[in-house]
Amino acid sequence: MNITFESLLDMAKRAVVPVVAAALLMIAIFQGWVVFGLLMAAVVLLGIYDTFQSRWTITRNYPVAGRIRWLFYDLRPYLHSYIVEGDLDGKPFSLAARNLVHARADGATDTQPFGTERDTDADSYHWIGHSISPTQNPVKSPRVEVGSDQCSKPYSASVLNISAMSFGALSANAVRALNLGAKKGGYYHDTGEGGLSPYHLENGGDIVWEVGSGYFGARDKDGNFDPEKFAETAQREEVKMTEIKLSQGAKPGHGGLLPAAKVTDEIAKIRQVPAHEDCLSPRGHSAFSTPIEMLEFAAKMRDLSGGKPVGLKLCIGQPHEPFAIMKAIIETGIHPDFIVVDGGEGGTGAAPLELSDWVGMPLSEGLVLMRNALVGAGVKSQIRLAASGKVYSGMGLARNIAQGADWCNAARAFMFSVGCIQAQRCHLGTCPTGVTAQEPARQRGLIPEVQGERSARFHEKTVDALMEIVASAGLDHPGQLEPHHLMQSRGPERALPMDRIATFLAEGALREAPDDTIYADFWRAARADSFRPAIDLARVRAS
Repeated sequence: MNITFESLLDMAKRAVVPVVAAALLMIAIFQGWVVFGLLMAAVVLLGIYDTFQSRWTITRNYPVAGRIRWLFYDLRPYLHSYIVEGDLDGKPFSLAARNLVHARADGATDTQPFGTERDTDADSYHWIGHSISPTQNPVKSPRVEVGSDQCSKPYSASVLNISAMSFGALSANAVRALNLGAKKGGYYHDTGEGGLSPYHLENGGDIVWEVGSGYFGARDKDGNFDPEKFAETAQREEVKMTEIKLSQGAKPGHGGLLPAAKVTDEIAKIRQVPAHEDCLSPRGHSAFSTPIEMLEFAAKMRDLSGGKPVGLKLCIGQPHEPFAIMKAIIETGIHPDFIVVDGGEGGTGAAPLELSDWVGMPLSEGLVLMRNALVGAGVKSQIRLAASGKVYSGMGLARNIAQGADWCNAARAFMFSVGCIQAQRCHLGTCPTGVTAQEPARQRGLIPEVQGERSARFHEKTVDALMEIVASAGLDHPGQLEPHHLMQSRGPERALPMDRIATFLAEGALREAPDDTIYADFWRAARADSFRPAIDLARVRAS
């Protein structure tokens, strides 16, 4: 008989259940009355405490029994997620979405038998119109050239990249894994506003350094922007572009928040803030306050970085403000190299509920507005446009690109690719997979070398899926997708191309005939010297 270590281990595992059962039986026979008595005494004491405590009404009226409600309340999210909800019903990401990311990350099949499970009559259903003459050999790995005529070191970006997620919000091992994936897959890794950590640099993946209102990694002792510190980091070979964070979709106008439980000594050192205290970025920047000052600051960052592309990232709010940026671009002649639009449905580690639910324009609407601002102002040829917000599939990429984006960024999808299970414990530091936890014991399960490969596979297969869609439409490159390629259901009896649902301005329309556009009031309200409206919008629009 050939006995191996594995067979012995298997026999030991199978022996655990009978051994435990026998032990429990012995306790029940010889000491059962002792155990039962101790349990009953504990229940009686708990009942007495519940009866006389004054904090919780339910347990005061129903001692002990009232706690059963708490038990099921705690279990409800898990029971609902794994047992009750349908494949397409989960929030923020459905089980089908998570399974798609995991399948692609694992290298497993992502094909589907027997037809779609989606409701094709629903108002939310949309599709790309295919061609009778599909393209045989589309571009294999589509890229986007980023860099205006004021940039001396342009960058070739993938059509899918890792969106802004800070070290601190993510664990060291998660950052390592994501950057390793970026290196293997040829896409960039945005640092988030938490600064450039050593873990972003270990594997040599391309970096986009995001600078927020806290200026982490580029701040003086008073929290103001420090040009010398910025230049030292921005000129590193790994840093390909820099980005000014104005706002993010999950909490626009709030500033970033890293809870005290996650501000370790190491994170505090990288961010240059006190350890074990809430790390809150200011609501707005101290380095500028007007559109013109913002562009001058962007030009300064580009110069300090050695001519690398510089961009803006924001969630669209009041419509006149993107037009104010356009007027400042026209007046100063300063071109940011790219703009990232973050949708209101974007995610974060921690945010006030009302801001996540009710503040900030959703991605589709914000993307179209910014596209119209750039095209209508006649500057789109110089400035690339990216979309960020709940992107996880080839169709998500195609939809955003058809509405004006040059490329897309994804955050939570890449988190899924390195092990996230949507436990939604990010803000507590108790992530069960170690993706957002800072404790070494929780990070232990996340092996960067393994998860980095998964992340790269997810990227590759998702871009492949995009190119399948592009080829089916008879196109060679995603950049050829236009609004009329995207069809949107308007109920069971009607569907329209996207350019008959939303408005897409012609080149230079805002400069040549703004009053003929739907944005006439907002264009008049926009001013290059202030983000405040130049006219009384309430009065004008009421008339």
